[in-house]
Amino acid sequence: MELLQTTLCYLEKDGAYLMLHRVKKKNDVNHDKWVGVGGKFEPGEDAPACALREVREETGLTMHAPVYRGIVDFFCDPWPAERMHLYTCTDFSGVMTDCDEGCLEWVDKAAVQDLPIWQGDKIFFKLLAEDAPFFHLELTYDGDVLVKAVLNGVSLAL
Repeated sequence: MELLQTTLCYLEKDGAYLMLHRVKKKNDVNHDKWVGVGGKFEPGEDAPACALREVREETGLTMHAPVYRGIVDFFCDPWPAERMHLYTCTDFSGVMTDCDEGCLEWVDKAAVQDLPIWQGDKIFFKLLAEDAPFFHLELTYDGDVLVKAVLNGVSLAL
């Protein structure tokens, strides 16, 4: 099975994550959800190149030292399976610009869990908060409902 390759980045500053409130695109699977910044690989790109490009395109900011935190695989019929390469970054520069996919906002890390985010995102936010070593998370959804989560080969209780 071929996986759609994507990246997701969370820029960090002053105890907050830069979040994207997805409200601008039509027919958006993430509509009204709060997510990080990222997107699909372009031909010939690897994960670091995609992460750098997507952050620059969507925020105007340039990451200098992104940290590769984990791989998150998503399964949800009828969508294609997706492999998301997850990054965080505290070292970046530039002037933030508007994003055509939604509204960018710095959100206190403690408040992220209260936003409308995907259920599986709560799992990897916990791993990020715990500074977990590099991880592999598999998330299976039925529509918007998380039905299975496997972390490093071990099923999690939902």
